[in-house]
Amino acid sequence: MSLPMPAARRIRISFNWAQHRIRIKMASQVFPSHNSLQTQTSVLRASFANGGAGTFVTDKYHTAPIKIAKAFPLEGQLGVIVMDVSPGLLNGDRYEFDWRACASTYTFITNQSYTKVHPSEEEGGSSMLQSFVLDEDAVIEHMPEPIMLYQSARLDNETRVTLAPGAVWMQADVLCPGRTLRNEVFRYRELRNSLTVYYGEELIFVQRQRVKPEEQMLSASGCWEGQTHWATFYLFSDRVNGTLLEVLQTVLDHLPPFQQHTVLAGATLTYRHGIAVSAASTAAWPLQQTMRLLWQAARMSLLGKPPLSFLKS
Repeated sequence: MSLPMPAARRIRISFNWAQHRIRIKMASQVFPSHNSLQTQTSVLRASFANGGAGTFVTDKYHTAPIKIAKAFPLEGQLGVIVMDVSPGLLNGDRYEFDWRACASTYTFITNQSYTKVHPSEEEGGSSMLQSFVLDEDAVIEHMPEPIMLYQSARLDNETRVTLAPGAVWMQADVLCPGRTLRNEVFRYRELRNSLTVYYGEELIFVQRQRVKPEEQMLSASGCWEGQTHWATFYLFSDRVNGTLLEVLQTVLDHLPPFQQHTVLAGATLTYRHGIAVSAASTAAWPLQQTMRLLWQAARMSLLGKPPLSFLKS
């Protein structure tokens, strides 16, 4: 039985808003091509508001192949599922996501399946930008499925977050180094990951990662060593304190056994208003479960919310 969608009549497409796009780097600027690679940009923008009875979508706009597959009430918040009707990010593709949460909204965002990054040309690549703007006391939980980097793939993945007082933004990412059953581990060309967080006008966090497997000794001490998969959990809010850090560290200290897959992980407070957790293992599913345990603990400790029953166990 499908879930009711009482907010469906309140959803409208705002073409005027969609025309005011963020000025950002195009994929051809990130990875210049001597062959003048043509960039195919796909856009998804959505705005959320609180109507008194709960959070609902006020504006949305999308271009193929990405769109909101469904938005529905979910245990006191709005659930949003993103659909990609293509095979994934192909050479020259760029995805741009723009999420705006108005005051006192509560939104959970996920997608239907792995983000697959397909092989690129020698000087080509794919790129993705996700922008989150949260007004006062807004909450966004972004829990996407893992990113899969195929052999010869190149990806520039950028996330930007702007928080108002009382807002809460959290995200869990899992990175797969290729299709392990096809012996594609660390055979992608390049990965660039970046996260920038603002609290009002103040820059409070910057994270940059660049991985080029052919040029780096990823198995060296202090790097991946014997691990192949990587995950991060970030939570930013002016509500963050040392107590929450202790809660998340306790989760990491008591992780269940994951068969032969050991999970190495650590948590730390950031410079201001944030917690960062990094974890590594030899498969995606133990990291997915670890991220889910951290997320559940953060929901209960910071927001007083029990685990969502929507996601598969």
